[in-house]
Amino acid sequence: MKCNKIILIVGLLLFQLNFAQEKADVVLNKALTEAKAKNKNVLLVFHASWCKWCKMMEKNMNLPETKPLFDKSFVTAYLDVQERGEKKSLENPGGQETMNKYKGENAGLPFWLVLDPKGKVLADSFDEKGDNLGSPATPEEVNSFLAKLEKSSKLNKEELQTIQSVFVKKAQ
Repeated sequence: MKCNKIILIVGLLLFQLNFAQEKADVVLNKALTEAKAKNKNVLLVFHASWCKWCKMMEKNMNLPETKPLFDKSFVTAYLDVQERGEKKSLENPGGQETMNKYKGENAGLPFWLVLDPKGKVLADSFDEKGDNLGSPATPEEVNSFLAKLEKSSKLNKEELQTIQSVFVKKAQ
């Protein structure tokens, strides 16, 4: 009888582990490895399930006209942070610490970075005033976002204009 209880407990623990989120360093290392192999940079996005701006950014990045453009230059990785209540289990362990490491602890969400395959920061979501662009929506925010993408990607002017039209249009 004791053996059955132990097997049941171990089974439940293993079952729960299968549903646990990957650790932040594992997510990041996979993205960096893939970026190196594909000669791309990493677009690391910190987000949460409750964040409407996070959902807007993901939607805009994954539209048929924009997804191939982001995929051309970036390996995109997401880390779940700042979840609440019963959704706390959605967080990637170490995600908030990773966000803090890149000075995002008070930035709000989404917070994003562009990293080269070695992990060096090429761009972040802070504008020239030090405010988080998050999911850029206004023409000024989108222009700042595009300048960062242009600096850290292989996107050409036409592709950047496509991203601009989607992000500004979808935000209105």
